Amino acid sequence: MCRMKTLKRFSAALAIAAASHAASAHETGLSKQHAACMDKSGGVTMGMIECITAENHRQDALLNKAYKALMAELPPPRKTQLQEAQRAWIKYRDANCAFYDDPDGGTLARVNANSCMMAATADRARELESFRQ
Repeated sequence: MCRMKTLKRFSAALAIAAASHAASAHETGLSKQHAACMDKSGGVTMGMIECITAENHRQDALLNKAYKALMAELPPPRKTQLQEAQRAWIKYRDANCAFYDDPDGGTLARVNANSCMMAATADRARELESFRQ
């Protein structure tokens, strides 16, 4: 009986995480496809991770596009600065998001680590794009 209650609580926590993640997607510039995918996942860990991975690919493409466009506009000394900043940012993002994947955190830790990567990439894409405006 106790195990059943624990499973129900865990399922409810995943569903809440999926719903809050989908709601915050709109606020953070994530795609409509991502929000729809998260809604369809029903809080199932593998479904959520698939949605997050797909959105991370979309955000990474936006990041690369913004980086290349900004690099094309900068004079050589600023290009060097941006390259150094981008390398440092990637190193930080990767280390920070890896920390979310707590080996004792269960399946939600993996969701959180993937969400961290996706959100950080989306934020950085918007940040680089803002330098162009």
